[in-house]
Amino acid sequence: MFALPTLDEIESAAAIVYRAMPPTPQYRWPLLEQRAGRTLWVKHENHSPVGAFKVRGGLVYFDELQRSSNVPAHVIAATRGNHGQSIAYAARQAKIAATIVVPLGNSTEKNAAMRALGANVIEYGDDFQESLEYAIELSRNEGYHFVPSFHPALIRGVATYALELFRGASHLDAVYVPIGLGSGICGLLAARDALSPNTEVVAVVAEKAEAFALSIENDAITSSPATTIADGMACRTPNSDAFDILRRIRPRIVRVSDEQIVAAARVLFTDTHNVAEGAGAASLAAALSDSQRERYGSCGIVLSGGNVDAELFESMLGCAPQNRTETIDKSGFTSATGRERAASR
Repeated sequence: MFALPTLDEIESAAAIVYRAMPPTPQYRWPLLEQRAGRTLWVKHENHSPVGAFKVRGGLVYFDELQRSSNVPAHVIAATRGNHGQSIAYAARQAKIAATIVVPLGNSTEKNAAMRALGANVIEYGDDFQESLEYAIELSRNEGYHFVPSFHPALIRGVATYALELFRGASHLDAVYVPIGLGSGICGLLAARDALSPNTEVVAVVAEKAEAFALSIENDAITSSPATTIADGMACRTPNSDAFDILRRIRPRIVRVSDEQIVAAARVLFTDTHNVAEGAGAASLAAALSDSQRERYGSCGIVLSGGNVDAELFESMLGCAPQNRTETIDKSGFTSATGRERAASR
């Protein structure tokens, strides 16, 4: 059975991570809190060296790899972008060659970033699952070391963002976190168990990539199309180890639409002047639309990354601006916040 890391293991991972990067901040933004009607901490993983939380896992994974008796000359991974940037970044530091397989039509700017980090980028397949299968095939044929998207070392590394969040923002009633392949939420759960056991972890899933939600609800791995704008959440078939963890813990799940994600990305730029990719904006979309949000007086959201192509982000900002008395429902901004509704009575 796959076990979540302990506090000692997360702290040891943090020492490795901090050799390459400082902790990222968690901030309260007045305009965002005014909109949400409650205390809201934003964990800014968009401030990492590759613009996303994944780099933490890559650093710890490669540290472990370099300590092994058989250090590979070449590694390979599949990605929609952030995992690949993490692997490319850590591989460059370790002086190990890296090949990254991405789906056809993948983000051109994420591809460029991986190439700038020295990785060989191969475009193959219609979605992440096909890229993953091809990367595994190449690893066998070429003798490359395959780096999975879910692994104990990766979880220890990404859990360090949650360590910082819980130590920097005490007394959180809930934290909203997006699910892609599961490392982010599992790292958060590990740190929560160690530091803030009364905090509820709310899993955020895209309506157009609901495989994890369906799997937890069906108590069995269930594949589902992944066509969401949030490429970091576009999982068609859940990882079995991640699923086993989430099936045991059964976090509450909030589904968000692509329209809500786009609206949340616009809100983050308007209220904080931070850029969020789809997955990075999803946690805010959930925090503002969750039917149970009034239960929480103090929340955290994980802005997991800011790697969005300029053209796509321009289209997000091009949507009609909305005033700050509105929150997000299925179609975007429509309803006043609880605090403002109460004030108007």
